[in-house]
Amino acid sequence: MEVVLAKINAAYPISPETEQALKDSVTECRFPRRYQLVRAGIYCKYAYFIEQGMTRSFWLVNGEEITTSFSCEGGIVFSMDELYYNKVSEEYVETLEEVVAYRIALSRLRELFQTNLELANWGRIIHQDEYRRLHRSHKERLTLSARERYEAFQQQFPQVCQRAQLGYIASYLGITLSTLSRLRRSKK
Repeated sequence: MEVVLAKINAAYPISPETEQALKDSVTECRFPRRYQLVRAGIYCKYAYFIEQGMTRSFWLVNGEEITTSFSCEGGIVFSMDELYYNKVSEEYVETLEEVVAYRIALSRLRELFQTNLELANWGRIIHQDEYRRLHRSHKERLTLSARERYEAFQQQFPQVCQRAQLGYIASYLGITLSTLSRLRRSKK
């Protein structure tokens, strides 16, 4: 759980006691590539701290997968609908690579947020950061050209650019695969 704890402590330092409470609450899991950790319409009941590997989140809209985010080492993935509203997810989360993760029951995560100020503050920080990412992404889709969106994405997510399929990146940026390919060719 070394990578996960390093990422948590970088966002909001936690004590050794809090680290232990978290360690005592998780189970290590391994998933193959293209495994769905969260499925729309089905209660998942877990959050996953990513120790190794990468995931993507997406919506299925009229049969088309629309990528909404990526998560790499140190990240956490879960259904916000389940965690906060006790509703089934509207989103899917799938592994893009083999993934080593630490699973925690959403009920336990909620309990830790309610009883541990350090984890509650860490949760607030990651949600602030996610809100900022979503806000920036929305603004960029409305104000930047496809080229500018791709350049901003490269700066913000260099790991994803190297590891994810181009179709997923194009979907996230709201452009076609052929447009993304053309942008990448013109950059070389």
